[in-house]
Amino acid sequence: MRDALNAAGARRVTRPAPLREAVFEALVELIVNGSLRPGQHLVEAELAEHLGVSRQPVREALQRLQSEGWVDLRPAQGAFVHTPTVEEAAQLLSVRAVLETHSARGAAVHATEQDIARLWELQEAGVRALAADDARAIVEANAVLHSFITELAGNRVLAEMIAQVDRRVRWYYTPIARPRGKAAWNEHATLIRAIAKGDPDRSEQLMRRHTERTTDFYCKQISAAAQAAAG
Repeated sequence: MRDALNAAGARRVTRPAPLREAVFEALVELIVNGSLRPGQHLVEAELAEHLGVSRQPVREALQRLQSEGWVDLRPAQGAFVHTPTVEEAAQLLSVRAVLETHSARGAAVHATEQDIARLWELQEAGVRALAADDARAIVEANAVLHSFITELAGNRVLAEMIAQVDRRVRWYYTPIARPRGKAAWNEHATLIRAIAKGDPDRSEQLMRRHTERTTDFYCKQISAAAQAAAG
C-alpha cells in the first residue's frame, strides 16, 4: 500500500481543519482517484505515516468511511476499500442520469455563445487527456465538463443534488475512463452540438443515452471482474 500512496503524491494533511475531517477527505480522494483500489487492505500505521498524523484520526476516519460506504471493516481482518456491487453502481448512476438529463435540457435553453465556446474548450481538454492515456486527467476533464453543463442549467437545487453524488460517480468512472473514453468523448461532442443549437429535447435525449451507456459499461466491467475472481 505504501507504494500506491507514494505514487499518488497526495498532500499531507494540514492542521487548521478538524483533523478527523481532513483525514477523512484525504482518504476519500485517494479512493476516488484510484490510489487506493477496491478490495485493498488499509493499514492504519501506513496511512497515518503517509498523511503525517497519528493513528487515532485515521481510525476515526475509517469508521466514518465505513458508515458512508467507502470502506468495509471486517472483524479480525481490518479495513478494506469497499468494492462496489453492480446493484450499487446501477442505482447511483441511474440517479445521476435522471439529474443530468435535466441539466442538459437547461443548458440548451440558457447557453450563450461564450458558454458554447467554453464547452468546446473543455471537450478539447478531455480529448487531449484521452490521447495522453491519462486516466486521472480524463476523469477530471469529464467531471469538469459535466459540472459546467449543470452550471449552465441555472438550477441551484439540481446542482446541489448532482454535487452530492459527484465524488462517487468519479470513483465509479475512474476504472473505465480509458476503455470508455473514445466513445464517451464522441458522445460529448454530439451533445455540445445539440446544446449549441438550443435544442433541449435533443440535448436531454443525448445526455440520457450517454449516461445509460456509461452505466451499462461500468456494470459489465464489474460483472466481468467478479466472474474472473470467482473463476
